[in-house]
Amino acid sequence: MHWHAYQWTGNGADRGDESGRRPGSPGFPASPLPPMRTGDWLAKPASRIASTYDDVEDAAGWLAREYGKARASLIRQERIPLEERLVYARDALPRGVDVQWGEWLKGGRFVSLGLICCPNRHVSHPCPS
Repeated sequence: MHWHAYQWTGNGADRGDESGRRPGSPGFPASPLPPMRTGDWLAKPASRIASTYDDVEDAAGWLAREYGKARASLIRQERIPLEERLVYARDALPRGVDVQWGEWLKGGRFVSLGLICCPNRHVSHPCPS
């Protein structure tokens, strides 16, 4: 198993465009929006992959770095400390559980960070890379 990292930051209201978030919709492949189901990231073009990891510590490091970049723009104080998030991610990923973090940012923006298991037990999409 390995994990593909995906990231999206944009206008939070755009997440309401469900046609761009469902794989059966014509605009889905080209849409930068995060999908409704985490595993459907694998149906996006390979160019959407931020990175790929075979080691859970490397994958967790990516999450920590990307979250750190967004941290100063969070709209409210962290409810779950980063270290607790990482403990969960390190436990979940090797068991085949996707990790998806989403946070509201200042100015109505939203950040979505995901590590998606590949192969994925919930969707049958082939490995995109």
